Amino acid sequence: MPKKTNVKTPSGPTIFDVARKAHVSKSLVSMVIRGEDGVSPKAREAVMKAIEALDYRPNVIARSLVQRRTRMLGVMVSDLRNPFFGEIVSGIQVKAEELGYRVLFNTGDRVSGLEEAAIESLLELRVDGLILAAPRVDDQIIDRTCRAVPVVVLNRDTSSTGSDSVTNDNIAGASLAVEHCASLGHSRIAHIDGGRGAGADVRREGYLLAMQRLGLARYIATAEGAFTENGGYQAALELLKQSPLPSAIFAANDISAIGALKALEEAGLHTPADVSVVGYDNTSLAALPQISLTSVQQFGADIGRLGVECLIERLEGKRSTPRHEVVAPTLVVRSSTGPPPADDRARP
Repeated sequence: MPKKTNVKTPSGPTIFDVARKAHVSKSLVSMVIRGEDGVSPKAREAVMKAIEALDYRPNVIARSLVQRRTRMLGVMVSDLRNPFFGEIVSGIQVKAEELGYRVLFNTGDRVSGLEEAAIESLLELRVDGLILAAPRVDDQIIDRTCRAVPVVVLNRDTSSTGSDSVTNDNIAGASLAVEHCASLGHSRIAHIDGGRGAGADVRREGYLLAMQRLGLARYIATAEGAFTENGGYQAALELLKQSPLPSAIFAANDISAIGALKALEEAGLHTPADVSVVGYDNTSLAALPQISLTSVQQFGADIGRLGVECLIERLEGKRSTPRHEVVAPTLVVRSSTGPPPADDRARP
């Protein structure tokens, strides 16, 4: 039988190794790593050279146990497949880095139970605070999380009393879409909603209010969809069963609008000659020449940056009461919208 040997696992350099190489104390090395004042330029340079020579990386977890802070923010993103969330993530990353924080991202893939597990995993990693981007979890879960760390909810209205929030003005955004179609002469303006997605109910409400305000209540038509291409496709198929057909469709986001465009094309209809289509989010997909989708612009990067600002205000003790920010949308007009067919233009 081969003789057992004890093999030591090689470990990286420690803070003590850095101190010895730089000929300074461990506490001074810690001060340099934290970026504190009170260190002479000569000593700081010696420590930085030692860190570089040894390829030393501070043990974040060990340091967090001492400081009770990790300077890490957790971000749970509802749907990584939607390019709009890429804009939010970009804004979060830039602002967090600017303020000296790192970010851990994960997703629940638009499933409430998976989102709850994702939140728990971020808490287990000892993040200082959480940003929840368009979560589908119940408000009770958000309230419970607020008792552990500060929480900011993005792009969703919530009844949670403990969290901050940054949302797009969905009522105003839906109004922009409906008003644009009406200004082109459309009256039969239908809406594909976002199903149970975050913000879908408010965009649907905005559609209904705008149609009523413009005297078009008798033309209201909604189809249940989802914030997915298939959701938009299936909802558009339902709308195509109507007689007469809607002359314009306002979809709850760009992804579902693309699904609607596919359904219209398969039915032999042309956009915008037969049916105009408006999306929501103004993602990079909407700007593609092949799609050229008129879309409501919500400023994802700004929403992400504001979310980080709110969270760090709480973490640094600058505020204890909830802060709720609403970002105003705009409309970007492209070639997917135009006047209705000639026989519809005379309709009141």
